[in-house]
Amino acid sequence: MFVERELLRRHWSPVARALIIAMPITMALLALAAKALFPELSWAEAFLLAAVLSPTDPVVTSAVVTSRLVPSAVRHTLNLESGLNDGLALPFVLFFLVLASPGGDAGSEAMKLVGEAAVGAAIGVGLGALGGRLHHHLPGGGMTARYEGIYAVGFALFAFGLADVTFGNGLIAAFVCGIAMAASERDVPQGFVEFAENASAILQVLTFFVFGGLIVATGFHHSVPPLVLFVLFALLVARPAAVMLSFLRTGLPRSQKLFMAWFGPKGVASMLFALFVLKSKVGNGELIFDVAAIAIIASIVAHGLTDTLGARWMARRVGLSAGQQKIHTSAKHP
Repeated sequence: MFVERELLRRHWSPVARALIIAMPITMALLALAAKALFPELSWAEAFLLAAVLSPTDPVVTSAVVTSRLVPSAVRHTLNLESGLNDGLALPFVLFFLVLASPGGDAGSEAMKLVGEAAVGAAIGVGLGALGGRLHHHLPGGGMTARYEGIYAVGFALFAFGLADVTFGNGLIAAFVCGIAMAASERDVPQGFVEFAENASAILQVLTFFVFGGLIVATGFHHSVPPLVLFVLFALLVARPAAVMLSFLRTGLPRSQKLFMAWFGPKGVASMLFALFVLKSKVGNGELIFDVAAIAIIASIVAHGLTDTLGARWMARRVGLSAGQQKIHTSAKHP
């Protein structure tokens, strides 16, 4: 719901590049690293691990997405990318989950997942637009402010549920519903924002608690050096390299490219996908879960500790660029 219509019109190119170019490159690099460092994984299992770790999560670095120190175009790109890439990564996770399981039919599963993504987006657009337009035309002239947050979350859950029980992708339906609802509202009510942020924080803590309990229960019974190398590669090489490649010839300042390349934290979506793998029939499912879990924890720590510092660094870079531009303009027009 933080996605602004004006930004979506003006700065859609970096978002599209991050989703269409950077995410597949990240997935490919992670799969190659997984296969090289964990030879016991099949290619399908290596790509499954890569798909689990390909989405990003803005909640872990909320200061980056909401801070006014960060340029609006950067905030918009990271927010929209992280909101959409979990829904786009889910079909890949399910596809490689079927491919890595015994007796799976990957071809029919791929067609099914493409259809689910399209139907989920359609359901999200329809319900989001309906909810936004209906909000100010309810009986009595509207809704009490304290219930507005429940109204918004209710439509998101309705979109997820309707997609899930029909033929749609629930994650995509819920996120697109939020975009459509905000687009159909002239101003997003403060009640929507406050309730959603509070509910998100509570559910995030509960999710981390359950996930941490599962990590302790499963343990890690494999070689540690390959794990360390893979985590470092995932955080320091795979996403940064993919984003920098995808942003070639965009005209964005180098500081903004580096900023967006670093802030690709793993979070709740990757946790959910890792749990899919853990309860599946994939032969090396526990290894995939263990590696993904450690990578997620490392990402939460690394990105969570640098979000405020990164926002301040970005503000200094923007101020420096503005100062240089002012000096250059003054020199041309004394």
